[in-house]
Amino acid sequence: MIRKEDALNYHSQGRKGKIEVVATKPCITQRDLGLAYTPGVAEPCREIHKDVEKVYDYTSKGNLVAVISNGTAVLGLGDIGPEAGKPVMEGKGVLFKRFADIDVFDIELDTHDPDVIINTVKVLEPTFGGINLEDIKAPECFYIEETLKEMMDIPVFHDDQHGTAIISGAALLNALDLQGKKIEDVKVVFSGAGAAGIACANLYVTLGVKKENLYLVDSKGLVYKGRKEGMNPYKERLANGTEAAALADVMVDADIFAGVSVGGLVTKEMVATMAEKPIIMAMANPDPEIMYEDAISVRSDLIMATGRSDYPNQVNNVLGFPFIFRGALDVRATAINDEMKIAAVKALAELAREDVPDSVIKAYGGQPIHFGNEYIIPKPFDPRVLLWESLAVAKAAVDSGVAKKPISDWEAYSNELEGRLGRSYEVMRWVITKAQSMNRKIVFPEGEDLRILRASQILIDEHIAQPILIGNEETILRLAEENEIHLEEAEIIDSENYDQLELYADEMHKIRRRKGVTRLVAERLLKKDPNYLGAMMVKMNAADCMLSGVNHYYPDVIRPALQILEAEQENKMVAGLYMMIFKNEMLFFADTTVNIDPDAETLAQIAILAADEVKRFDIVPKIAMLSFSNFGSVRHPKTSKVAEAVKLVKSQRPDIEIDGEMQVDTALDEEQQQNYFNFSDLKGRANVLIFPSLESGNIGYKLMARLGGAEAVGPILLGLKKSVHVLQRHCDVETIVRMSAIAAMNSQKENSTK
Repeated sequence: MIRKEDALNYHSQGRKGKIEVVATKPCITQRDLGLAYTPGVAEPCREIHKDVEKVYDYTSKGNLVAVISNGTAVLGLGDIGPEAGKPVMEGKGVLFKRFADIDVFDIELDTHDPDVIINTVKVLEPTFGGINLEDIKAPECFYIEETLKEMMDIPVFHDDQHGTAIISGAALLNALDLQGKKIEDVKVVFSGAGAAGIACANLYVTLGVKKENLYLVDSKGLVYKGRKEGMNPYKERLANGTEAAALADVMVDADIFAGVSVGGLVTKEMVATMAEKPIIMAMANPDPEIMYEDAISVRSDLIMATGRSDYPNQVNNVLGFPFIFRGALDVRATAINDEMKIAAVKALAELAREDVPDSVIKAYGGQPIHFGNEYIIPKPFDPRVLLWESLAVAKAAVDSGVAKKPISDWEAYSNELEGRLGRSYEVMRWVITKAQSMNRKIVFPEGEDLRILRASQILIDEHIAQPILIGNEETILRLAEENEIHLEEAEIIDSENYDQLELYADEMHKIRRRKGVTRLVAERLLKKDPNYLGAMMVKMNAADCMLSGVNHYYPDVIRPALQILEAEQENKMVAGLYMMIFKNEMLFFADTTVNIDPDAETLAQIAILAADEVKRFDIVPKIAMLSFSNFGSVRHPKTSKVAEAVKLVKSQRPDIEIDGEMQVDTALDEEQQQNYFNFSDLKGRANVLIFPSLESGNIGYKLMARLGGAEAVGPILLGLKKSVHVLQRHCDVETIVRMSAIAAMNSQKENSTK
């Protein structure tokens, strides 16, 4: 559930909006400045002047798309104007970048005149490699797109039309196959005759639906031949029948219903009148034309798709436009033609029939996913879509003759696509989805902090975990009310009045009585220090995991956890691990927070703990044991202990890919490894870096976070069987949510390492 305050905070906090422009070349020195601008910039200018096609070699044009709107049909909000539509256009840019690594400028035009839009977009052609028209009302959108396609030599694509058509077209092909029906025989009924409805209808005809079997229904009823009211040339082309009819009448004996209108139009009775083994695609958002539960309650033989993520077979445009443009841009297509659209449809349909990888299954809750009635189109976050769809679109562009830069080595192109997006985003999404499937309880000792309360709201809304908030109930509820936070599903515990306090004090006394803790001291600690109470709740299984640290120093959080959970440790040591998220990759750093000067045995244990933790993220660990020398190049006790630690790990855990001692550039530079250290057991770029001391690890992760552009998520506490982790002081809400998901995932870890 997305709440108003959450959405407004998301867009307004920190840097305003959702996008920024980032330089791709250094501009630090005087020489950099001379290359970026005058005098160096004159050289590419001269080359482009001699051959205009070289603009693709020397500028970002080939990877730059304009998202253009006049705000006349924004989502379901209607004509709200270009300024109000800008958040949507920025969001489109985020999706282009996230899913296909395409850069975007969003352009909002203050005009209702289609010819002004056409002329404006046309003169922008030198800047962009493609044009994505967005949220322009019908029927003007048809005229604008058709005219621009004729005038321009770069791809022009109106996603409101073709995106829904392509995704639902793939669903249609697979549903027909499962229902045993031929496309040329089926009766299709559309509810909605706007941009999406007409585009879907036209594409279905291209796919094989007979025009005489297709019926278009709008707010005035059936679009029939000779109808006068509410008609335009685009509806005229699809008119069918000779007299007025209501949607309920047209749906009788229909094989397929495709809804791109408004919620609630279709009744159970209408569904009951459809043909045997019907297909329903109720794509109105957020409420479909008929709810999934209602449809299946009257027809067990149907296949249904909606636009919602909480029902099977989500028709989501994000499965289309990023990957279609990716393929079109990469071959420098002059248009996105029917052949490319059909290629996208077939690629999505065929991908859904493939075996689903474990990584995708895990990302969607761990339940089996296979081709069938509830899986007829790929999942939106399936990373294979980029490879399948973009490759198919690029090939279709080449085969149909619209590619100005044909590709000959398709295997190399496939590898290029795979390298465009790193795994970091996929990993965090996988962690959150796994947490959602586990329904864990997380105790927050700092329950009176507003960031914890905002994070708790998200945890509840997204079903990531059930928060337990320690603090004064009156204070927590007042803060929640003042900030429109709803905590009905959260548990609030006031340590002064907690009904389990006596029991917990007895248990804590048993654990710490030989460490100088009397029964009275135990009770006082539980009342006055929420970190002790939180740790005891985890110990007593009242909570599955604990997160604290936004207002406490690291030792104040870790000390109670170590004291109370110490007896449950296997190796009597703990370590800290940071997940460092870069633009296109994810690295893990350990030990960054606990062991000041570890010996060889401790370093070995840190490496083993880190390896097992990284595996929980569905990542194969490749570990580099860092030092200031490379494989004995410097003889010193500090390097010798690292080399000894490597030997210990290889002896104890031969399944782990690890080597060292090595310098950090060796760990991350494959070419250097191959040229100078090809004997190393570490093959390729390391993804786990083990630092030889706390000072180096702490300095390293903070340098990367402050200067290297990395987002540091952690520290993840290693070595305890119970899931207790420390939040960074002054961390933001998003980090708290991510750490909550990690804590929930770790609450299921096994007692022994493997």
